Amino acid sequence: MARMLEPLIVGRVIGDVLDSFNPSVKMSVTYNSNKQVCNGHELYPSSVVSKPRVEVQGGDMRSFFTLVLTDPDVPGPSDPYLREHLHWIVTDIPGTTDATFGREVVGYEIPRPNIGIHRFVFVLFKQKRRQAVTPPHSRDHFNTRRFAIENDLGLPVAAVYFNAQRETAARRR
Repeated sequence: MARMLEPLIVGRVIGDVLDSFNPSVKMSVTYNSNKQVCNGHELYPSSVVSKPRVEVQGGDMRSFFTLVLTDPDVPGPSDPYLREHLHWIVTDIPGTTDATFGREVVGYEIPRPNIGIHRFVFVLFKQKRRQAVTPPHSRDHFNTRRFAIENDLGLPVAAVYFNAQRETAARRR
């Protein structure tokens, strides 16, 4: 399992966004039915316009998961704990299904980095009980760790991230 965390450590997802955790569920994230999200790979913003398919491959129909998509690289307050921008939250996803079976509590916002390379981090938490997650008041100044504490989610069970940067007109063709 330590090998699974290595790209998250190298990409500073563990440290900047998450504490170290033990991956216990497999999560698959795919855009446009053919672009699989792999740690650290670059995806163009034009290819992530539609919601991805997020499959939870673990647990059972009696276990429920919360999915969070965040961008920790938005310019913002000097406090790194208030710098994340929230792009999506889906709760109550039954194990062995995908996010469409869950409850979308914060709608999907297209990743659109303005300047520099941004990491977009998908984090999966196992819920202790159903319908127990409260959405944050704002997408701005989000903090994944604080969200997990406030909703009694514990450490993540899976995470994956991709990089994206602003597309030039020539790249969009």
